[in-house]
Amino acid sequence: MDRPFFRSVLLGLWMLLLCPGPGPARGAAVPDAETLLTQMKEAWSQVKDYKATVEVRTRKAGGLFEVRKFLYTFKKPGCIRLDFESPHRGMILIFPDEEGKVLLRPSGIARLFRFHLAKDSPLLVGASGQRIDQTDLGQLIHNIGHSLTDGCLGPAAITREGKRVQIRVLAVDHFRSNVATLYRFFLDEDLHLPVEVEESTPGGLLERRVTFGDLQLNGEVPDSLFRPVGGPCAGGADEN
Repeated sequence: MDRPFFRSVLLGLWMLLLCPGPGPARGAAVPDAETLLTQMKEAWSQVKDYKATVEVRTRKAGGLFEVRKFLYTFKKPGCIRLDFESPHRGMILIFPDEEGKVLLRPSGIARLFRFHLAKDSPLLVGASGQRIDQTDLGQLIHNIGHSLTDGCLGPAAITREGKRVQIRVLAVDHFRSNVATLYRFFLDEDLHLPVEVEESTPGGLLERRVTFGDLQLNGEVPDSLFRPVGGPCAGGADEN
């Protein structure tokens, strides 16, 4: 047996030992990682559109947290609208516009203007590296799958907390290259969908928390909501 092949076999065995699935559960037994992923994917396949009040808390220099809150509306195959509550109450982001860019309508007096920005514009992409087209629950479920399989960097633990299931795992960061992130994913046990994500350093320092409140599924969101000047919801290819 040649050495490269032997090393690849050892690496595969080592990854299985590192990421064996759930650790000990509190109280009643919880589903294993494979079952949870299957449930999430099946639940997502039944979703046509959804709305949620999203709050994003991001650690800034000095340890203070910046808070953003907005109504997030999504419609398959990939239409997204953010109506900001804070900061910049009244600001709207819509993706994609007619050119596949992000339409930004400012708040206040400037609301008369329209700006069309690339989805990777520095004005839109923060320290997390996450673009607007990577924000829907389908993408999150896809990323959780990576965190529990090929992106896993340490033992995964799955526990139940009331009506929520928590997955805790150290994994390759979803959006930043060469970065390890300690994730905590919280799943609604009835909906089988993620409702909160925490991102921390490997040492446990919280960097970002994203919560999806008042999740409303399949409300027959009209196409016109994504086109203030009229027209259908085009979206992108639904790869989730």
